[in-house]
Amino acid sequence: MYGISIRYPMKKIPISVQSHFEVDGVYGVIVRKVTKFGNSAKVDCPKEYLGRTVYLVIV
Repeated sequence: MYGISIRYPMKKIPISVQSHFEVDGVYGVIVRKVTKFGNSAKVDCPKEYLGRTVYLVIV
């Protein structure tokens, strides 16, 4: 059996710091902490944000 390593470097996405934004047609908002592993669905996020609180806006 061949061992295949799937390690792709994560693309850096610039973050624009804002204190306010508006979005129309929001279906839901989820507030979670960024963790390494878990048994629920995760969103790709750079390691530097581990332990931070994030808002996932579903449109």
